[in-house]
Amino acid sequence: MLQRDDSSLYNEDHRAFRETVRQFAARELTPHIEEYEEAGQLPREFWLKAGEAGLLCPNMPEEYGGLGLDFTFNAIVNEELTYASLADSFTLHNDVTQPYLLHYASEELKQRWLPKMVTGEAITAIAMTEPGAGSDLQGVRTTARRDGDDYIINGSKTYITNGQNADIVLTVCKTEPELGAKGTSLILIEADREGFARGRNLDKVGQWMADTSELFFNDVRVPASNVIGEVNRGFIYLVSELAQERLSIALSSQAAAQRAYDEAIGFTKDRNAFGKKVFDFQNTRFTLADLKAKLQVGWSHLDWAIARHIRGELSIEEAACAKYWHTEMQWEACDAALQLHGGAGYMNEYPIARVWRDARIRRIYGGTSEIMKELIGRSL
Repeated sequence: MLQRDDSSLYNEDHRAFRETVRQFAARELTPHIEEYEEAGQLPREFWLKAGEAGLLCPNMPEEYGGLGLDFTFNAIVNEELTYASLADSFTLHNDVTQPYLLHYASEELKQRWLPKMVTGEAITAIAMTEPGAGSDLQGVRTTARRDGDDYIINGSKTYITNGQNADIVLTVCKTEPELGAKGTSLILIEADREGFARGRNLDKVGQWMADTSELFFNDVRVPASNVIGEVNRGFIYLVSELAQERLSIALSSQAAAQRAYDEAIGFTKDRNAFGKKVFDFQNTRFTLADLKAKLQVGWSHLDWAIARHIRGELSIEEAACAKYWHTEMQWEACDAALQLHGGAGYMNEYPIARVWRDARIRRIYGGTSEIMKELIGRSL
């Protein structure tokens, strides 16, 4: 169990909300993890139950059906559900897609979709990555051509989280390709539009219960009112919201690292080797001591970063630092914890195997570690 009661961020309201999240995980997630992983996606009923429990977009304003809380409550959902081994589907919905609609969409789109995001009736995805454009969003080739009062969209996306379940897809398109990044727009596409097609549910190394898909757009016609914000301002919107996305990934990584450490503590204190507990070997204690120190630093840093984010002060460079450090530390922790399990760590029946394989992607999406270092380096 996560020990976060001593955080300066959280009060009694937060602790009560955390208990709600823990009870939800114990009731709706933990008994069904293998089932959800085998299915390759979360069932609709799971989303609806999460909405009923108040776990979807808890920071949504009350006027759109939300609880009107701040990002600290999103953080609690992230911490607890990641620790319980939920894939990153909820964090994508809560922390990544929601801000684009809330901050930039028309009032009509907000009224239509935001309340459904809170209840789980509308599952969201954001389609940035393409077969030839990953971290480099300027390389996007999906186009949106104006035709009267509509836009006609053609192209494809890949590695899209929530791709099989999504009811709406916020799609990065080139509205004026000749302008490069300055000709990028963000357009909402409903999944029932003619010409929209989902490809296969991709076979991934980890995050098995997250539906991650290819998406295809073949002359998909949407009204111009589906443009999020202003035409050709999409790249600016994407950059403006990256700080929260990367902070969210840092949070997931820290929670996963904590789970890996806790699994290693439990296993090594229980397992015997050469006549004594694995925990009693100096190498084991030194490895765990090193991880404990880094986890302590990590949680303190995240408290600082979340507090800055809530005040609107977390910079793009600071978020890049957080994303880089916490994802790399997470991988170190998960790999060390698996090693301490010995051969058992390579068996999928042990939780550490899931934590380890689910961790690897966080050093890639939201901007690779290499891109984070490049961004940090430019600010020096």
